[in-house]
Amino acid sequence: MPRQVIVTAEVAKPGGPYSQAVRVGSLIFLSGQAGTDKTGTLKSGIEAQTSQALDNVRAILAACGTTLADVAQVVAYVADLRDYQKMNAVYSGYFLKDPPARATIQAVLPAGVLVEFVVTAQVG
Repeated sequence: MPRQVIVTAEVAKPGGPYSQAVRVGSLIFLSGQAGTDKTGTLKSGIEAQTSQALDNVRAILAACGTTLADVAQVVAYVADLRDYQKMNAVYSGYFLKDPPARATIQAVLPAGVLVEFVVTAQVG
């Protein structure tokens, strides 16, 4: 199966040697998405970062021709597990029906980043 790199101007350019997403067959693998807007500005607070990160995920999926409904798995990295409930409250508003499988891990993230999502989806 050919490998296709996905790029959209709706999300900030990667800050390193990685792609926003890669499609292989009907599977889409998104790089970690943090709470930065398309200009690269990091939002303030866990709720705003969670919302922006998931908006980024939605925009990349749209560029792939799919939606949040086709997400199979999410790995959520949080800088502080005390923010888990706040992150989860925002997250639940994005996956209203049949949410994807998910793991949540406390991790050391880049300066100021409170949450990052790594997503695997399938083109419907």
